[in-house]
Amino acid sequence: MPDETKSKSVTYADAGVDISSGDRAKERIKFLAQKTFNRNVLGGIGGFGALFRLDLQRWKTPILVSSADGVGTKLKVAFELGLHQTVGMDLVNHCVNDIAVQGATPLFFLDYLASGKLDSEVTESVITGLAEACKANGCALIGGETAQMPGFYTDGEYDLAGFIVGAVDREKMVTGAGIKAGDVLIGLPSTGLHTNGYSLARKLLFEVAGYKTTQYVTAIKEKAGTALMKTHRSYLSVIQKLVAAGLTTGMAHITGGGITENLPRILPKNTGAQIELGSWPVLPIFEHLRDLGQVSQDEMMRTFNMGVGLIAAIPAAKYTRAKNLLDRAEEKFYMIGRVVKGDRKVQYT
Repeated sequence: MPDETKSKSVTYADAGVDISSGDRAKERIKFLAQKTFNRNVLGGIGGFGALFRLDLQRWKTPILVSSADGVGTKLKVAFELGLHQTVGMDLVNHCVNDIAVQGATPLFFLDYLASGKLDSEVTESVITGLAEACKANGCALIGGETAQMPGFYTDGEYDLAGFIVGAVDREKMVTGAGIKAGDVLIGLPSTGLHTNGYSLARKLLFEVAGYKTTQYVTAIKEKAGTALMKTHRSYLSVIQKLVAAGLTTGMAHITGGGITENLPRILPKNTGAQIELGSWPVLPIFEHLRDLGQVSQDEMMRTFNMGVGLIAAIPAAKYTRAKNLLDRAEEKFYMIGRVVKGDRKVQYT
């Protein structure tokens, strides 16, 4: 039998979880999160549940709109480059766009950050990005979860996901129900891949072409990693302008599934979309990815945003007003197609 007098008391740290390090990181997270607070945040970070007061003076018939998402395999590029702050921005902006296209104003955000072993500097960098994007979008970072799971994640890697809640008055919801054949479809440019299509992009760039993340690629006139790490853009400001002026009948955030699968999500029954290829500039990164893998046009359009991150349907009679509004706001956009009679599918011409 083992000599029990010589046995050592096993701690959580022996299992790979450093509670003290986690506590120190959480103190810093509290400071970053509190910079995003407003008068509707009740209490602070650290409770069992985060508290947020819904301002009924502002919302007469409030509808809560929520979304959850992750950054995906874009994180793999972040790990290689040691670039962690922008992925927090990616996550918030992605979630903000998802609810803003329904007319919602972001209220609060919660994050989930999990790793095998907590790195306080990396954690702080990620949360800094989350907090900065929340502040820029006018929502509060009111809580989340920072988990250490030894053996579950590869050393130096982590996963990041988030959850957002916004509000819109019932009569101001943008559902796409008012979209009609003849409406103009305008596209707002993306900054790059945003947070979608990275599994295919990484395969083409790093396996097929054999590039390194730090390697300059002549075809795209920048380093491979730089092209892939461009921050997912928030469209909140331009969306709010279009909605406030009553100029859009529906909007689609072009994420996973590209234009092909996202635009039909807002089309009413008996309508379709006709998209004119060549009506907007396709970013060099997409053209190079297509050439590297001889990827078909259909596959490209259902995997990547192809340079268009948001599509808005504008009644033809209001197009000039919408154009003037966007021009005054110095928002670049492209007229990329029209709504047609159909079966909720996208046709490319």
